[in-house]
This record gives sequence, C-alpha cells and structure tokens, in this order.
Amino acid sequence: MTGLFESLQLGDIALANRVVMAPMTRSRADAEAVPTPIMIEYYRQRASAGLIVSEGIGPSRHGIGYCRTPGIYTARQLAVWRQVTDAVHEAGGRIVAQLMHCGRAASRFNKAADAETVAPSAVQAAGRIFTDAAGMQDFDVPRALSLVEIPGVIEEYATATRNALEAGFDGVELHCTSGYLPMQFMATNSNLRTDAYGGPVQHRVRFTIEALEAMTAVARGRVSMRICPGNPFNDVLDPDPAATYAALLSSTAHLQLAYLHVIRSPRRDFDAFAFARGHFAGPLILNDGFDGASAALALAEGHGAAVSFARHYIGNPDLVRRLREGLPLAGLNPKTLYTPGPVGYTDYPCAG
Repeated sequence: MTGLFESLQLGDIALANRVVMAPMTRSRADAEAVPTPIMIEYYRQRASAGLIVSEGIGPSRHGIGYCRTPGIYTARQLAVWRQVTDAVHEAGGRIVAQLMHCGRAASRFNKAADAETVAPSAVQAAGRIFTDAAGMQDFDVPRALSLVEIPGVIEEYATATRNALEAGFDGVELHCTSGYLPMQFMATNSNLRTDAYGGPVQHRVRFTIEALEAMTAVARGRVSMRICPGNPFNDVLDPDPAATYAALLSSTAHLQLAYLHVIRSPRRDFDAFAFARGHFAGPLILNDGFDGASAALALAEGHGAAVSFARHYIGNPDLVRRLREGLPLAGLNPKTLYTPGPVGYTDYPCAG
C-alpha cells in the first residue's frame, strides 16, 4: 500500500510526500501581471507540500483573462517568480508553473492595451467576468486565430516553459480544463473550425498535443497536464468526453509526461479517475473533494500516485503536518479569496 507521506518521483521531479497543493487563482498580482511580494510569502508558507502547482500563469499578454493574475513573459515577472521559487526551495519544497492561456474567457479591461482576446473561433462565451476597472463585464468577443497564427500561440507555451525554468520552477503544467484555450479547441461549441484544428475529434485535440510537444521539447521529464473531462465551466460543451480524452491521452504516450493531474468529473456517469488510469500509463494526481482520510484511502487502493488539495490549502499553510498528526483543519474566508492584499492570504496561522 502507498502512504500519503511517502516520497514520490514524478518524471524528473522528486517529491518528499504525496500531498500536492492544487493550482488556485488568488488574484494578488499587480495590474501588469507581475507577482507581488506577498506571493513569495504565500508560497513559502505552503512549501511542506510534496509539490506546489502554482496558480494559473499567463504564457503571454494575450493569455491573460482575469484581473490581477500573473504572467511569465517579462523580465520583471521572472525576477519575482525567481524569488518565489527560491523561497519554496529553501523551505524544502518543489513547485511547478501552471500555464494558463484563457483564450476567450477574458475581458479587455483585464489585459494590456496591446493584448488581444483570441480563440479557435469568433464565438463569445456566455457569462460575465469581474474587472477592477469596470466591474462585471460580458466576456470579450474573441478574434478567431488564423491557421498561420496557431504555431505562434504554441510557441508562446514553449517560451513560457523556458521562462519558467529560468525562473527556477521545477516543471510546468498545461492548464487543459476550465474552458481555457486548449479546452476551447477541444469543445464542439467553441471550435467551429473546418481546417486541421476543427471538426473531428482528432483535429480538435491537435492544438493541445502540439502545445505539449513544444513544451516537452524544452523540458522533457518536467511537463504535465491538468484535465477535467466533462467540465462545462466558462461555457464549453463536450458531448462525448470519453472520445475526446481517449484521443487526447492516446496521443501523449510518446511525450512521457511527468504526471497527469485529473479533476473529478462533474458528470455522474463518468469516472474520470478510472478513465485516466485506463488511458494514461504515467502517474496520476487526483483532485477534488478529498480530505486526509479519503486521500489516504485512494492512494492505498492504487487509484493514483498523489492527491492535490485546493480549499484546504487556503486556510492551512501547514496542511501536511495537520494531516500527518490528525490535527483539525481550519476553514477559509470566502470573501477574501480574490481580494488584494495579505488579508485572507498570508495571515492564516499554522497549528499551535
């Protein structure tokens, strides 16, 4: 049986335990997508995790969608990320950068003046998004990427991977869920293309595969992906997630991804964990709804190699210790999840 506190090797990344901090948008970067000093402390506090997956990081100025989310495409951004990774490493932890291109799930009010909102097709997502400048706004109507532009967007992922390594990250994770750009290419309602990136499922997964190939060409053994089959967030529709993710995962075997990060599917008729075990040969990180007992059981029964926690890591910077010693878990204040400043971010205490 595998224990929650045993060491683990994920590709070229060595973990001290199997408790993973899941990626969480916390909106503490500045208006130019530069990480702020309190983010250094936030990640340092949680470095006892076997692995930290960072919040979603924009690979380019065009990839930013939300207010106060960080990027990894300017020298200033990389300089602060280096301070983050140094702090985590000095505390004995490991951290990977989650690369998140929001595509059409964006507002011009949250972007640089010269940034565009792009997507597979010029189809506006239903819903609204918060902006500091103008409050709640409809999602932008995106500009459809031309066929000749797509390689340039894929290269943005490769460049972001290089930048992440330069900034000291131990690896990179492709955000391939929540209705962001890779999932927009895979979904039938956001991808209306009739070229080599649209139509049949083998074409719709092509963008994601090519992005992963570009990333692994830079950092083989340190690249991973996060998925949630059937997730409708940000107005994406996938009527047949089994076919979509079978095509996707069957095309990743040659890449030898360090791990696959799998979120429990919202569809009751689809067991994403079992599906991933059947279609991916590498280690799985399981996510969504776990506590210490259920995480330990999932590992003991061989369902995955590690378990990631999101909400529990907000109010419990010392989550590993609390789980190991059976200490009570603190709650969180939902009103401060996305507010600027340290309140509800770096002021949660460790257990006494």
